[in-house]
Amino acid sequence: METSLSGDELARILATLANPHRMRVIAALASGRNYVSALARELGISRPLLQLHLARLEAAGLVTAAFELSADGKAMKYYDTVPFAVTLTPQSIALAARSLTIEDGEKTP
Repeated sequence: METSLSGDELARILATLANPHRMRVIAALASGRNYVSALARELGISRPLLQLHLARLEAAGLVTAAFELSADGKAMKYYDTVPFAVTLTPQSIALAARSLTIEDGEKTP
């Protein structure tokens, strides 16, 4: 993921990572991909709650998902991180802020 993000992309990523559970998910996946049930056990949270957080991370472009069949024929959904780097400096924030959109979809002045 590029470091020169639009204002909206930067805001979406920062808002997504502002949640401690989602930060823990990224941390757990940093060592390699994992499937939902194992990840839920590792993090000590329910699968439905984990799936909500994974959906937010996927929508922000921070993780990807793929279904695979296990040896016994069960469909398992694996998640992995997408390589990304976000550099925050006053200058990078000022640049991104120029492209923020307001609620009606227009660019901010």
